[in-house]
Amino acid sequence: MAARQPFADSDTADEAVRATCDDATTCKRFATSKGYWKDSSLQYFVRNVGERKAPEINRGYYARVQGVNLLLDAFLKKTQGHCQVINLGAGLDTTFWRLQEENLLPQKLFEVDFPTVVARKIHHIKTKPPLSKPIIDVHSTDSLLLESHVLDSDRFCIIGADLRDVPGLDEKLRRFHLDPELPTLLLSECVLVYMTPAQSSSLVHWAAQTFHTAMFINYEQVNMSDRFGQVMIENLQRRRCALAGVELCLSLDSQKERFLRAGWDQASALDMMAVYSGLPQDDVARIELLEFLDEKELLQQLLQHYCICWATKDRLNLGETRRRLHGCRSWPSEGQRSRWGCQRQQGKITWEPWGQRSHWNQMLEKIKRKYLKMFDRICWK
Repeated sequence: MAARQPFADSDTADEAVRATCDDATTCKRFATSKGYWKDSSLQYFVRNVGERKAPEINRGYYARVQGVNLLLDAFLKKTQGHCQVINLGAGLDTTFWRLQEENLLPQKLFEVDFPTVVARKIHHIKTKPPLSKPIIDVHSTDSLLLESHVLDSDRFCIIGADLRDVPGLDEKLRRFHLDPELPTLLLSECVLVYMTPAQSSSLVHWAAQTFHTAMFINYEQVNMSDRFGQVMIENLQRRRCALAGVELCLSLDSQKERFLRAGWDQASALDMMAVYSGLPQDDVARIELLEFLDEKELLQQLLQHYCICWATKDRLNLGETRRRLHGCRSWPSEGQRSRWGCQRQQGKITWEPWGQRSHWNQMLEKIKRKYLKMFDRICWK
């Protein structure tokens, strides 16, 4: 695997990471302009559609958005909105406006990113009524705070902070009324991979220790030890953007084990090829008619090098109350791992057949009926 090159100038490295926010936003803007999915707020952050993106990129973003939203919406519906969401490294994400339109807002949604990114986002909100009005509409007190690096309202909060400074992050979130007792969903998309393993593990451990009922959704690279992964790493290095945490992105197992070793009870993961193949086929057929795809093998390779990993803690038993009674007594073989799920019990990582379903898998029973193929691969086999 390509060696990770350290940067002498950490500010230069951080600037390269901040630039990925614009990359993601412009790719989403182009994909929505082609009709892959609807996002009425994105145009206020990126006015111009920009240059054409390859169909493989558009389909990749489609799978990413649909896959993450599937898990996020399931959590919000199960808790009936009596929860909070923390979007780590949110960039110019538009989730708040989507949830407000669909009447799915949590009790409070927090966004965290570099202060310079947050300042840009707040400027867009202050100067564009279609962005500010939905925030005001769900704000019922006189205490709305709007500063250069902070926006705080009843239901939405944007904070400028460095995720590598966990004590500072915790202090800022609590200052703006983070409630550790509420069921909490944490979301990160291509964020942890830019942190060293020690830094990301500290963040993931903090989340596991702070919230007793929680879900952590992580979207990022996987299977990075092959030639395709090396090319991805080399391309980013040429932009002076290092994947500092790439050693935790070697496999779906390494992605899951990161969370289990940090104190999460259960973890599951799917590469994006599995996600794409399991999305509603009528909608997949619709988007595949939008653009001609010449090299399907390239799309498959791309999707196999990204994944969604989700980890859970369920002290409030949001899922069914049925308990698991069995687990395996020894570490399973590589073949068994593909058919078995992993969990953390009494400080140890253990494995059990997916047929013995966990609380959180049962929580998604209704989602299974709607998106049958996607979760049949993992949760109901």
